[in-house]
Amino acid sequence: MPTSDLPQAAPTPHPLTRKLFAELSVEMRAWAVELARLDPRHINLKECHRFNARLAELRLLEPLGAHLRDMKPARPVARWQVVTLTLVAWALVILLLMNRVERIWITLMLNGAVLTLLASYMVPASVFGTTVEGLEGKLLRIVTTLEVMLVENQLGLSEGAFFSVRENLEAARRELRQQLDLAHRE
Repeated sequence: MPTSDLPQAAPTPHPLTRKLFAELSVEMRAWAVELARLDPRHINLKECHRFNARLAELRLLEPLGAHLRDMKPARPVARWQVVTLTLVAWALVILLLMNRVERIWITLMLNGAVLTLLASYMVPASVFGTTVEGLEGKLLRIVTTLEVMLVENQLGLSEGAFFSVRENLEAARRELRQQLDLAHRE
């Protein structure tokens, strides 16, 4: 029996350690700065995939995973993918119907295809996929959850580690809030 036919076991959750918690705070701060360099209105496929992979890992950490279970993953769909798919669909329809309908109908379908492509450029990118601004909002939710866990001292951090983690999370939160605020002012 091939191994692909076997049912896959669900990944087992593992505890969130103090060291991992501190590393997460540093990672969130650095990631917030990286996202600030990107255009908030566009979709960055690489960052969407990175977020989805990291979210899957974070959901396995207990007790953090319980807070992130209902968070939806990012949608890595860019405008060019939608336009390409639309163009291919219209081309197939036109090619299949070319010899079966009158010339006027083919002309109308070509005009419809052009108008559909133009309309897809009028629709905001956030309809297709998750923009950088959306990723910043999702990351802000993770940072806020980590801050709540820190304040509740769920991991029993030492005083030095507590202040170091708090500084990183506050910097990440400030950066993300600033970027979200700037994106909404434009």
